[in-house]
Formats: sequence, C-alpha cells, structure tokens
Amino acid sequence: MKAFIRSMAGLTALAALVAGLGAQEVSLGGKKAKTPAGWKEEAPANQMRYAQFKLPKVAGDDADAELVVFKGLGGSADANIDRWKGSFAKGVEAKVTDYSGPLGKGKMIDATGTYLYKSQPFNPNAKAEEKPGYSMLGLHVEGDAVYHIRLTGPAKTVAKHREAFEGWLKNFQ
Repeated sequence: MKAFIRSMAGLTALAALVAGLGAQEVSLGGKKAKTPAGWKEEAPANQMRYAQFKLPKVAGDDADAELVVFKGLGGSADANIDRWKGSFAKGVEAKVTDYSGPLGKGKMIDATGTYLYKSQPFNPNAKAEEKPGYSMLGLHVEGDAVYHIRLTGPAKTVAKHREAFEGWLKNFQ
C-alpha cells in the first residue's frame, strides 16, 4: 500500500511538471506572468512585435489563434481601437470597454466578424485576405510604457482561450 501511495504521489508530481511545460515567463514593464500551458512562444514575425505566441485551435477550426504583444507604439487608445475595429469588414460586432489591471489603464476591444488579414498591415498596397468568423481581443494599455496586446483567430478558438488570456493579464506582478 505504501508503494502504491508513493507511486501515486510521484505521478501527481509528474503531472504537475507536465502541466507546467510550455509555460513561458513574460516580462512587461518590470512585471512578470507565466503564460498558460499550451501557448507556444514563437520568434516575432517582425521588428514591431515584442512577443508572439501561437494558441492551439479547437476541433473544427482551420487555424490556430495568435497572441501578439507590441511595446512602445504610438497612438491613443481610441485611435488604436478604431484601427483594430477597421481591420474587420463592415458589420463587425465590436464591444469596447475600459481596462484597469496590473499593467496599467487602457481600453479593450472584443470584435467578431470577417477579419481582413494583411501580411503587411501598414502597406496601403497590401491586399487583405478575408477570414470570416474571426475574433479579436485587443488591449491598449498604458503603464510604464504603451503595450498593445492582441489575441486574434477563429472565433471558437479565441473563445476557448479567452479566460486564460484574461487571467494571464491579471497575473502580472
């Protein structure tokens, strides 16, 4: 019986270790938080990106979600929220709320509709690829610096990761 209990304790410790695999510590403004397990850190796709993560898709969706962190970019909260809303086709459902958390104060957008993906978003000649049924949770927050944090992807996948994303934002210390 004692061997069985020791074996179970060992399995519990192993399970805790495995559950923590994949979690990375992110530092923003001197505050740190570990990402939820399952978020895969990627090399930023361009110099504007401070950090980038892939969040696994749910069954039935054709793509993973992407979480991107930008640091020190300009523009007011309203201007950035309007720009993000404009990255969706007409008819977008968008809710904008005030935000206050460990990283500072700002505004958050929760948008769903046809996302107009551009591989070069600031290039006026870049063609947009329509991605129907997409969602974005975007945060413009001002603390020690201005951060833009955006979670974008198929609506069901974004919905699956919403609670973990919001919890991650609250966990910065």
